[in-house]
Amino acid sequence: MKLFYADHFVLPLPEGHRFPMEKYARLRERLMASGQFAADDFHIPTAASDTEILRAHDAGYLQRVVRGTLGKDEIRRIGFPWSEAMVERSRRSAGATLAACRAALEDGCAANLAGGTHHAFRDRGEGFCVFNDAAIAALAMRAEGRVERVAIIDCDVHQGNGTAAILASQPDCFTFSIHGARNYPFDKERSDLDLEMPDGTTDDAYLTGLQAALGVVFARGRPDLVIYLAGADPYEDDRLGRLKLTKAGLAERDELVFEKVKKRGLPIAVAMAGGYARQIDDTVSIHAETISTAARIFRARKPASL
Repeated sequence: MKLFYADHFVLPLPEGHRFPMEKYARLRERLMASGQFAADDFHIPTAASDTEILRAHDAGYLQRVVRGTLGKDEIRRIGFPWSEAMVERSRRSAGATLAACRAALEDGCAANLAGGTHHAFRDRGEGFCVFNDAAIAALAMRAEGRVERVAIIDCDVHQGNGTAAILASQPDCFTFSIHGARNYPFDKERSDLDLEMPDGTTDDAYLTGLQAALGVVFARGRPDLVIYLAGADPYEDDRLGRLKLTKAGLAERDELVFEKVKKRGLPIAVAMAGGYARQIDDTVSIHAETISTAARIFRARKPASL
């Protein structure tokens, strides 16, 4: 199972910044030490090119990001200070999801050990998201002639508003988001399917809703590729989550998604998305369990012919 990482392309943040940038390196280190993966399972992705990014984002926005001419309000929305390292990190993270999609189409499953930057819109970034890796990857796979239909299953606790907006005019890209009803973003976009969870939702209610929603996703037409945003932030001790899923519940969520996809013989690319647990090790553990579960279910399995 190929795992793509870019944690050594560090996005420099000021002391006390609430984004847990260190989780990515710790995730890779944990997976490497787990004994479940070989050294050659880990790969450094190439950076997403302008051509790839511009399928999902406006040229003016890309130029402002690259040149460092974003306005103060644009930088405030993103939540990161601008730097050349931020630009490179964002390109590499999008490139990792692109690479994971291509690898999944060959091997059945692959993952980006970061990514899930679903709040980036065509003309702006927000919510710690600069470029929308899922939208970039979905449009690239179609443009490269690798697939016709893509389904995005977004299980981050926050709605994938940027993904929904970018892909709204793409009938062959199905967007599904299960998220907190009263959480950020407070002005929601319309995905092809949205499932809103009330504050305090626990494992059983979440999993029951997800099970039913996945039936709808796959009833709308067989995708050639699934992109799964496996957010750790529905966790009960997440600072920004407001839901009450346990680690066991999140592991069951991952298994449910992976088994539904495997049953249909579909390839799946996984991105980590959000995670802001009070103890960063909890976030790392949840992300590691997602990758471990994917490897257990998909390893040594080729996707069905498309």
